[in-house]
Amino acid sequence: MIFTPEKCRIPDKRMTPFIDPDEIWDLINNTKSTLRRVREIIAKSLDKQRLTLEETAVLINTVDPELIEEIKEGARELKKKVYGNRIVLFAPLYVGNKCINNCQYCGFRTSNSEAVRKTLSDSELISEVEALEDTGQKRLILVYGEHPHYSPEYIAHTVKIVYNVKKGQGEIRRVNINAAPLEIEGFRIIKDAGIGTYQIFQETYHPDAYKKYHLGGVKRNYEYRLTALDRAQEAGIDDVGIGALFGLYDWRFEVLGLVRHANHLEAVYNVGPHTISFPRIQAASMGDLDKSYIVKDDEFVRLVAILRLAVPYTGMILTARETPEIRKEVIRFGVSQIDGGTKLELGSYHDDNTLIAQDLNKEQFFINDSRTLDKIIDELLDNDFLPSFCTSCYRRGRTGEHFMEFSVPGFIKRFCSPNAILTLAEYLEDYAPPSVKEKGYKVIAHNIEELALNSNIEDLKERLEKIKLGQRDLYL
Repeated sequence: MIFTPEKCRIPDKRMTPFIDPDEIWDLINNTKSTLRRVREIIAKSLDKQRLTLEETAVLINTVDPELIEEIKEGARELKKKVYGNRIVLFAPLYVGNKCINNCQYCGFRTSNSEAVRKTLSDSELISEVEALEDTGQKRLILVYGEHPHYSPEYIAHTVKIVYNVKKGQGEIRRVNINAAPLEIEGFRIIKDAGIGTYQIFQETYHPDAYKKYHLGGVKRNYEYRLTALDRAQEAGIDDVGIGALFGLYDWRFEVLGLVRHANHLEAVYNVGPHTISFPRIQAASMGDLDKSYIVKDDEFVRLVAILRLAVPYTGMILTARETPEIRKEVIRFGVSQIDGGTKLELGSYHDDNTLIAQDLNKEQFFINDSRTLDKIIDELLDNDFLPSFCTSCYRRGRTGEHFMEFSVPGFIKRFCSPNAILTLAEYLEDYAPPSVKEKGYKVIAHNIEELALNSNIEDLKERLEKIKLGQRDLYL
């Protein structure tokens, strides 16, 4: 069931808060950065070892421009070691924006009387998925407001609908969720629907700041939200995603909060978060926010690089909140997933008449990269990235602790690069404009040549030819 205020009075003794603001501020205020220490920490990360809070604080407190460049270069090198040049693509799909919370940064908040409230009907949801499949999408994240209507049973129902939509060669192979914290039994219900990752963002890890921004509704309970993904793990969901909304509080504190959360999950459940998200605050309908914590572009690039070094094996998601220019720059420093062709207004994917101008009475926030999926893939190819729609680890059982078994030694690239190639070939055959198709196969050929230096690629080449002949969903 969705959390209710009554349950707030019955603490779950299995879950204990793990954020100590005084500890974090002590690290920020008293940790020193030296050339030798920074280089030692970068070397540790490049050896694929996660960083401690103190080590992360050293990187945060580095102000020397040359050392900051070394941090960024270290992040770029680490990303190549762990993820290669692949970038996983997905799309968000908003299912409903009813909400009982009053979060001051969000267009869905209850005090926004101008918001147009809507929940997609089953037929509307099917139309949205078909429209996304028509562009080549294979991975979705379903997004829900926090409202009793969006119960675990309802979320599971919508997940099953999405998986059953097939149009032409199109199908959705992984459905992730961004929704409210639940009780353990609620998480179990959604797990049984076959989801991938369950995302819950803490928004801000500072308790007092959290209280300031969350003025009503069940989301006001900081500790319940903080321990939500512990309950997901208890329910058997071993792929979870964490995140902070940068701009609500000091970015240095939030980075350490994210690292503490990641380290907590790994210490307790032997597996860290599958993904970390770091959206920056954008305009929200009727929003009136403190601008003192706005994160500048250079700070944003730094914090992405620092996070990459701190958690070498955690996927990092960069969203369309950022401009194409910022996305192009930041993606080099550790990002492994981006959204493409994003639309936030409910029902807008299948509506060709949707206005280009964004209406914050119908959306949660502004996006700054509204390019179509094929345009984004075209740019990725131009910059020698390998676009991927891969879902093989999820379907081969390489999730949670099992994913770590493969990824920590660095073996995951044996699967990721070949499977990225195969899913890109599917996209090129079924959806790409001719110019993108030609460019894409050149990138595939180049990547196969590189794989051939250290791997047996006969199985890959055989599957690639089968895709060209019409077979689909071939993976290693």
